[in-house]
Amino acid sequence: MSLREEFERMTFEQKVYYLMESENRSALPNDLIEESISVLVQAGEIEYAAALARDRGMIDEAIRILVDAGDYLWAALIAKNAGRTSQSRMLYQDGIQYYIDMEMFGRAVSAATALGLPADRIDDLFRQGIVSESRGMDLECSRGMIESALESLNISLIGREDEISLEIMKSLREEQEKRMKEDMGD
Repeated sequence: MSLREEFERMTFEQKVYYLMESENRSALPNDLIEESISVLVQAGEIEYAAALARDRGMIDEAIRILVDAGDYLWAALIAKNAGRTSQSRMLYQDGIQYYIDMEMFGRAVSAATALGLPADRIDDLFRQGIVSESRGMDLECSRGMIESALESLNISLIGREDEISLEIMKSLREEQEKRMKEDMGD
């Protein structure tokens, strides 16, 4: 039985599991590549689909899959590695706007950095990310979590006498004193 016949007899789930194995993807005959990419995309296995397309020289297909999934960074990298510098720059630029719209500022900063944008533009994206992340944040809850983490760290260092542990405990005491003074001032 040929691989095509065997593949056609598989259920959708069996095909997905089969295609997730690296050695199976690399052994696929050319007449199964497009169908295999389609199966992986339908299953939401975008990374595998894009990698299969890229590895088989289907650069446009790999880029399309990634752009459709919103992964402009990887799409731009594939374009760059394929020697398509202008397409790579365009994908990074499109990615910046997409990531800002989706409030994915870490990725926007990565795209801006890859493009070599000025530091003030990158800093602005970083600040936008901080504002976005802090929206709706319960500062009292965050403060409680920080206090709890500091207390856990303090407890874990009890009985340790090495230089680093002593320095950490000293810093923890100073931080606790500073917080107590701030609380008294409120």
